[in-house]
Amino acid sequence: MIRADRNPLFITLGLAAVLLTSAACSDTSADRDGEEAHVQAMEREHANDTPQPSPAATAAPAGEVDSSEVVYATLAGDPATQVTGYLARPRPAGSQAAPAIILIHEWWGLNDNIRAVADRFAGEGYIALAVDLYEGRFADTREGAADLMRGTLDKSDRLEDNLRQARDYLIETAGASSVGSIGWCFGGGWSLNAAIALGGDLDAAVIYYGRVTDDRERLGSIEAPILGLFGGLDGGIPVDSVRAFQTALEELGGSVEIHVYDDADHAFANPTGTRYNEAAATDAWGKTLAFLGENLN
Repeated sequence: MIRADRNPLFITLGLAAVLLTSAACSDTSADRDGEEAHVQAMEREHANDTPQPSPAATAAPAGEVDSSEVVYATLAGDPATQVTGYLARPRPAGSQAAPAIILIHEWWGLNDNIRAVADRFAGEGYIALAVDLYEGRFADTREGAADLMRGTLDKSDRLEDNLRQARDYLIETAGASSVGSIGWCFGGGWSLNAAIALGGDLDAAVIYYGRVTDDRERLGSIEAPILGLFGGLDGGIPVDSVRAFQTALEELGGSVEIHVYDDADHAFANPTGTRYNEAAATDAWGKTLAFLGENLN
């Protein structure tokens, strides 16, 4: 009888299995530590912020829009969860298909600020769907927002499914001719994740001061052109990480356009925050419309 604890082959295989398991656990632990460090960085960046809209957050759309709450996804679970988002579209809808945008909220959740931005995009001729990655929850304090963001750290597959169904809803139900994504802060990182997960099914992606990566294996699935808008003073999204992301994507042959506003901080485009920078926000809005117009229309 061969005993596993005495046979050299079993010892070697067993040791290899232990080492592989240990390495996998170490990688998972490192990823989790990195995610937690990012949440803590966002807590520091938003130390004095609230999500209460200021007058600048409710700029009137350039044209008339129709908007409503819609169920755009059903996520697996027990029970399954229907996800409601905010859909804004230009009025009149017309007979031709229009380009569409998935809007991904900040760490606060789907609130009135994001709904107002959806209306602004609809006023520019886009079908705009503001999705809800928190599934009905939102925060009005920094602590609450951090808790909601932490709650997503182990649910990347669920969030990707959420965004994939949002894209399908825009094409199959809303009649969109093309689909891009845009996100801010937490949503900026998930706009990049959408480009990675959806590959050729996404036509463009805009990242406002979201977390990026230079992992070439992950970035290799991106087919959409990328526009990134960042603040030079952002302590949560260091410029060095942005440049490393840009270099990695360029070396992979991707289309990427990066703008860093030297005197702008994190959340410079959010008029509800303490670091709103009107000049940078206005310029970024113009660049966003030009980029989407070039790649979605």
